[in-house]
Amino acid sequence: MMKQAWLILLLIVLSGMVRAQHYNSDSKKAVKQFEEAIECYRARDASGAEEALLKAIKADGEFIDAYQLLSQICYDTGRLEEAIEYYATSLEIDPEGNPDGYRLLAGLVIQTGDYRRSLELVERFLSYSPEEVNHWEAGIKLKENCLFAIRAMEQPVPFQPENLGDSVNSELNEYWPSLSVDEQLLMFTVMLPEYPAEGEAPSHIHEDFFFSKREGDGWSSRKGAGAPLNTMDNEGAQTMTADGRMLYFTACNRRDGKGQCDIYRSTWNRGKWSRPVNLGSPVNTRYSDKHPTISADGRVLIFTSNRPGGKGSYDIWMSQREGDGWSLPVNLGDSVNTAQLEQSPFLHPDQQSLYFSSTGWPGMGQGDLFFSSLNSNNGWSAPVNLGYPINTYNDEIGLTVNAKGDRAYFASDREKGTDTDIYTFELPHEVRPILVSYLSGRVYDSKSMKGLGALVRLIDLETEEVVMEAPSQPGEGDYLVPLPTNRDYALNVTADGYLFYSEHFAFRGEHSRTRPFMRDIPMERIGVGSRVVLNNIFFETDSYRLLAASAAELNRVVVFMEENPSVVVEIGGHTDHTGSDRHNQALSQQRAKAVLDYLAAKGVAAQRLVATGYGDREPVSEGETEKGRALNRRTEFKIIEIVKGP
Repeated sequence: MMKQAWLILLLIVLSGMVRAQHYNSDSKKAVKQFEEAIECYRARDASGAEEALLKAIKADGEFIDAYQLLSQICYDTGRLEEAIEYYATSLEIDPEGNPDGYRLLAGLVIQTGDYRRSLELVERFLSYSPEEVNHWEAGIKLKENCLFAIRAMEQPVPFQPENLGDSVNSELNEYWPSLSVDEQLLMFTVMLPEYPAEGEAPSHIHEDFFFSKREGDGWSSRKGAGAPLNTMDNEGAQTMTADGRMLYFTACNRRDGKGQCDIYRSTWNRGKWSRPVNLGSPVNTRYSDKHPTISADGRVLIFTSNRPGGKGSYDIWMSQREGDGWSLPVNLGDSVNTAQLEQSPFLHPDQQSLYFSSTGWPGMGQGDLFFSSLNSNNGWSAPVNLGYPINTYNDEIGLTVNAKGDRAYFASDREKGTDTDIYTFELPHEVRPILVSYLSGRVYDSKSMKGLGALVRLIDLETEEVVMEAPSQPGEGDYLVPLPTNRDYALNVTADGYLFYSEHFAFRGEHSRTRPFMRDIPMERIGVGSRVVLNNIFFETDSYRLLAASAAELNRVVVFMEENPSVVVEIGGHTDHTGSDRHNQALSQQRAKAVLDYLAAKGVAAQRLVATGYGDREPVSEGETEKGRALNRRTEFKIIEIVKGP
């Protein structure tokens, strides 16, 4: 982005000189060579233009215009140091004739990491009044970056990148890593050349997807994702759902696209990826929509776009799943986006930590990596720069963080003699997300043992918000659901024709659980005698007063009753064996009645509900420990009748 700005500004100066046919040289020979250089430059003959410019400078050693165009050509051809030297010479010839040149030169110098020299140059630019120069605000921003970078280098963050090795990386360019939540699957993009014949230069370069699977502490030898996911077009910038079964990615200039770049989706099914599907409107537009990141459960899509309504060139936008489609995207706002370039967002599986690249927030010079978190008002916090040397004067882009939140993955060409490789490093504590474990297993019919396609929901007991939801695989029953720490959850599993399943996970105040949970979930078909324990019904101690955390579970029961209007159910109250039989019987009856009253108040017909107290007469545990007694203190939901229609 900085390179483009430098090029545009310099060419504006050059085009003005050409129109005016006035150059700052009295040497006809030098001017002739300079005009020849301009013609070569326009014809994209950089070598011819450079040769003519050197002759012009030989004829007139103080030909400022020639030095500036030569600087541009050196920059275009990757010779940054020479570009700086030539442009600096143009300013030395006439120190007061080109005030804007100090800002332009500072923009070049900052790309070498020489922040103090860049600061001196931009301060020279800012010593002029805003009326005497162009792009005063850009100078202010450049000074801000220099000051930030100097401070950051004085206080570096821990950073020891580790190359993922030969099983993932090669002599080609590998980049844009993405991980499944269990860290067993790594997908990435590889730039592949095509060679017409041995020894010939590549005639075509395109991007394909590759993957590796976890093997001990390393990765298996990479494999191509294959057709129909990979094509001769460019596919890249991918993101996966938590279970690694849904892939969203960017593809540009395809025949089925709406704009320059569009977002596509592919599903892992029966051992291969499905043919990609364009997400269509309103996610994709006639503009450029790219760099998707999908929430762990596939319900929220965040991406980069240059569509109208943004803050600058490219902004970060968000859309939510609505049925089989997506909602109208909304801009993440000025707490994330700036008038500059924001791109490569990554939403962590905790669903509230966002990493992205920006040229607009204070940084090391080009695109830096930042961290922002979702606050209680569903807004985003002010971004935090990940610090030096994670960020450098290079353009940092495409960061992924594992579910545990302790390691990040990124691509870099930092090792001499290699192209871009994928690295991992330990993420500094200050910019870590909430730790996420996961729950996985199989949903199955309790009698036939066959796997079921079901919907697994994780509900915040405090807010009643569905934090995560994921389907199990039809016919197989396999599922994986992320479990962010520091919340208490109700797990609710539903499948057509089956009684729902209820489980409880208490994570409040816990930030360090990394052990995954393995839980196979038996489902009972709806029928007389089918029952389930309501594990997320809570009462005050030795009382029948329902706690607020019970609302999420109770409201799910209401939904079940609405969807199954023919069932009549018993709400059974059970206690442990502490206390007298009379007390336990009364308490269990009162608790069952409290649940019945709640359901009735929500519209469930009273004739469909029966409340029964069992006291401590039907224990499910010996009750010798607190855990055993807690199992005995329960509320059961049992179908006692299915009313046949007329």
